[in-house]
Amino acid sequence: MCTKMVQVLWGCFLLWNVYISSAWTTHPGIKARATQRALDYGVQAGMEMIEQMAKERSIPDLKGSESLEFLKVDYVNYNFSNIKINAFSFPNTSLAFVPGVGIKALTNHGTANISTNWEVKSPLFQDSGGADLFLSGVYFAGILTLTRNDLGQPNLELQDCHAQVSHAHVSFSGELSVLYNSFAEPMEKPILKNLNEMLCPIITGEVEALNANLSMLEVLTKIDNYTLLDYSLMSSPEITENYIDLNLKGAFYPLENLADPPFSPVPFELPERSDSMLYIGISEYFFKSASFAHFAAGAFNVTLSTKEIAEIYILSQPFMVRIMATEPPVISLLPGNFTLDIPASIMLLTQSENSTAETIVSMDFVASTSVGLVILGQRLICSLSLNRFRLSLPESNRDNIEVLRFENILSSILHFGVLPLANAKLQQGFPLPSPHKISFVNSDIEVLEHFLLISTDLKYETPLKRQPSFYGWEGLNLINGQWMDKSVP
Repeated sequence: MCTKMVQVLWGCFLLWNVYISSAWTTHPGIKARATQRALDYGVQAGMEMIEQMAKERSIPDLKGSESLEFLKVDYVNYNFSNIKINAFSFPNTSLAFVPGVGIKALTNHGTANISTNWEVKSPLFQDSGGADLFLSGVYFAGILTLTRNDLGQPNLELQDCHAQVSHAHVSFSGELSVLYNSFAEPMEKPILKNLNEMLCPIITGEVEALNANLSMLEVLTKIDNYTLLDYSLMSSPEITENYIDLNLKGAFYPLENLADPPFSPVPFELPERSDSMLYIGISEYFFKSASFAHFAAGAFNVTLSTKEIAEIYILSQPFMVRIMATEPPVISLLPGNFTLDIPASIMLLTQSENSTAETIVSMDFVASTSVGLVILGQRLICSLSLNRFRLSLPESNRDNIEVLRFENILSSILHFGVLPLANAKLQQGFPLPSPHKISFVNSDIEVLEHFLLISTDLKYETPLKRQPSFYGWEGLNLINGQWMDKSVP
């Protein structure tokens, strides 16, 4: 008997664990996938960024002391300062996914032309001037890992850094350049040694500076006067041999309340494709949370003055139309079909000269709309078009001749008043997750079952004009007080 009781309790414990695990399982509202094509393009765009950065970046001085035995000089103190990279070439550069680890960067056979000022001091002489330094056989290999910090921001680290320059050739300029060039070769070895010791610390420092900016990446944005949008990472990126996946929260919140909506995102999978550089899956949850947040914030309550319609349909005096959503608009994404059903109530009120309003009649209706989609820059733009609407007239007013005209009145109000107003608001669009200075090109949008799929290539817009910093997803602005109090899933 005791054994059976233990088995029952053990079974209940297992079932409880399963229930708790499923209850706490969360799924992303947005998935972003970068393919190998994105990495290949990243090499091209990255070279432009690195070239601009290298020309603006200050390089530490190279200092040292060497003996020149062939001149019987015990020591020569040298200092190369004001080091500037004028040109470089990395013809064999690649980026590749390392499953479960990160992205491997590799370059070899690189070259660089560097100008510098120099100064030498010895017991016999001292002098200064200018010089050109040509580097060849430049090699670098390292793995960039991307994880998630506690605030849902990306965290970047460099692992297994290996950097080396195989050859360095110094050419002095000035009145005594012929003399200095005659013993330039002995100077090249210590220069090369010092340079190779500096490379990985310099590269690691650049990555750390980049990561410091990532730690300030703003992942919560104010969309309008009613809502915020959360783009935080829900987990560390998933890396396979062919792509990297980012799982983003993708949820809207009313400005005054960062509690999650009373429904959960449904899991969805991106199709196995590789023709585009980037794939973004936007789930129904994203749009449903937008609908719920705007409803909770009262964004769907509008009052319109309809003088022209009043003259045509009912009265010679103007009247007001007050429309209030009775429930959050219903979102539906099915293959090739994106619809939005808006349950609402409408009140028609007369507006007299003394500004008092008197209700003519009120009724409920459901407007069914189709959602059009287009990508402009880095934003998803939506527009609404009316398919149909259903009126629910009060029983007591069904025989009233004025009420019987409400169908035409409502049609005019929706077509010429409400939808244009809504579409004007929607023109600001939703910011899509993309790196700074990167825009979408050759984009395609598909409506699949329960999620929207954006397939797009990327284009690097303009070279950086300053020391680079990572701005992250375009247009995202942190609301500090509310964000810091919000728990991270």
